[in-house]
Amino acid sequence: MSNQQADLVFDALGEPVRRRILELLRAGPTPVGRLAEQLPVGRPAVSKHLRVLSSAGLIEHRPAGTRNLYALAPGGLAVAQQWLVQTWDGVLAAFAAEAQRAGADPDRGAPPESGGPPPGRSQQ
Repeated sequence: MSNQQADLVFDALGEPVRRRILELLRAGPTPVGRLAEQLPVGRPAVSKHLRVLSSAGLIEHRPAGTRNLYALAPGGLAVAQQWLVQTWDGVLAAFAAEAQRAGADPDRGAPPESGGPPPGRSQQ
């Protein structure tokens, strides 16, 4: 997975109308006119959004007579999934290492002994 491809995917997903288009395409191949009917933007704007999604590898289109049908690209979200998994794996590894270090030093990370009530609670 290249960072450039991940950037394209996340840039495409950063726009609410594009995310809505992906949601609509879950129902199957759809012509641009039908997509435009269900979106708060006009048909020319929908076409531009479709080009961005296509460039990011998230959708594909095929001609069907006089119109194009747009559909989710198989594996189109795989780049985003891989990036998220790699990022999350790094975060979990760092957490595990810190937890292990804290476990080796029982005083590290322990709350200070104040003798008073926990924060936010008054003594009664």
